[in-house]
Amino acid sequence: MRTLLVVEASPRGEHSISRGLTRRFVEEWTRNHPGGRVVERDLTKTDLPYVTFPWLRAYFTPSDQHTPEMKDLLRMSDELVAEILAADDIAIGTPVYNYNVPAILKAYIDHIVRKGKTLGFAGEGLVHGKKCTILMASGGVYKEGSPIRDRDIATLYLRMILKIIGIDDVTVVAGGNAKSVDLSETTRQEFLRKLDSEVAQAAKASHLRVGHDQAV
Repeated sequence: MRTLLVVEASPRGEHSISRGLTRRFVEEWTRNHPGGRVVERDLTKTDLPYVTFPWLRAYFTPSDQHTPEMKDLLRMSDELVAEILAADDIAIGTPVYNYNVPAILKAYIDHIVRKGKTLGFAGEGLVHGKKCTILMASGGVYKEGSPIRDRDIATLYLRMILKIIGIDDVTVVAGGNAKSVDLSETTRQEFLRKLDSEVAQAAKASHLRVGHDQAV
């Protein structure tokens, strides 16, 4: 059974553009993978602690030397890592704040980049054979030719982090100018509709990749 992990980072609930994109992606993915399993990880509803000194001490202590307290500190991180490792496809829905990802998504990343689990001790990525789709909503437009393209820090950061842990098959659906919805220049549904074909293509790509892998 193919599994899709959906990671949501927007705090805006049903008003969120990125959540609207991930919802459409899940619909298309499910259509392409009948019987597939969808695991949802809503970071805004996850009690996700930021990295602290006790957490780092547990992180750098060999697992066979962990105290009960250390195990408890790493419990959430272990759960998030297990979700990544068990997934075949990953969809990350996120807004862009001040050119980068929200703090809660950065905290999530800090929990899933784990030595010996997703990252080798020599710095090599350990997460292979997975495809990730980033569904992003931003006030600015950062596509090729944009005068502010060099400010597209969020995309560069996510691609880099994913590659570091071994995921280099990454597709980005960029919902630029999402501020037009807040400014009432368009409706949320109209904005999302314009991205339907990109979302469908991204979901279809994971389906085609399965067929290729099986052929190989």
